[in-house]
Amino acid sequence: MPRLTRRQFLRSASTLGLAALATPALVGRAAAATSLTIASLLGPDKPETRIWERIRDRVEAELPGAFRFNIVANAALGGEKEVAEGLRLGSIQASLSTISTLSGWVPETQILDLPFLFRDRDHLRKVVQGGLGAELKQKLGAENFVVADYINYGARHLLAKEAITRPEQLKGKRIRVIQSPLHTELWASFGANPTAIPIPETYNALSTGVVDAMDLTKSAYAGFKLYEVVPYLTETGHIWASGVVVFAAPFWKRLDERQRAVFQAAASDGARYFDELIISDEAASMQLAAQNGGQIVQPEDRPAWEKGARTVWQSFAGKVGGMNKIEAIRAVG
Repeated sequence: MPRLTRRQFLRSASTLGLAALATPALVGRAAAATSLTIASLLGPDKPETRIWERIRDRVEAELPGAFRFNIVANAALGGEKEVAEGLRLGSIQASLSTISTLSGWVPETQILDLPFLFRDRDHLRKVVQGGLGAELKQKLGAENFVVADYINYGARHLLAKEAITRPEQLKGKRIRVIQSPLHTELWASFGANPTAIPIPETYNALSTGVVDAMDLTKSAYAGFKLYEVVPYLTETGHIWASGVVVFAAPFWKRLDERQRAVFQAAASDGARYFDELIISDEAASMQLAAQNGGQIVQPEDRPAWEKGARTVWQSFAGKVGGMNKIEAIRAVG
């Protein structure tokens, strides 16, 4: 090893000394900031991403410098199923998720997906804020999904390449469904051929003819530019798309009591903010769709649509707590 000259030694010592003086502050800041990777399926302008900016700002105001939010938009971390698996493993710390996706781990959540069960968004909110919501949170927690609050993505509507207003028109149609037995059975009850496809792949599947139709909320319809490949939206409102603000259990367990309280309050505030954003975003989304050739059509013979949905109630009653539980939810005022 070559010997250092006096000048080299002094220069090195000076450099190390400055580094030593700077290092404690840098290390302190780095150690204080816990990084969260947060997955969003849509872009920065959509409610699915903006909710996390709101939560981030609330957390930062209460716990300055303690957490660093890495919000990854545009489904860069995968579709809902991949994100949910990442949450369970702890590689993703937080996200939103539809109840439909989580039903693969907790089948009882499918009660919130039953078609034509909820009258409107207020009806749904009352139900999830009551005993049923608490029960489902507990069951999801056992599967490593820590649910901070519920959100409402809006009603799901039928999207197709042609105007479909009566259920019999679905017979033989290939329809994209989410990876959920309930959704598969719903469309099969109308004679359609359901195919499970992750949401980021739906545009290509529709444009290439792999499927002819699908269902989705108005906000996501525009968010994924699906009006370009399925220009007709039939306003069926058959399912109110419930979702959750969810944290990974491995991350949540590392938080202390105060930190959990801050995240809980921020998430609940974010959930209310999200629901408000969705309402305004739906209007803007349909205006954008209309400017690009999208059309809204109204369903005919609504009792026929609801009749098909009733078969799903009966089929899934045993999985979600029984017909009495379903009817009790329907009766909530």
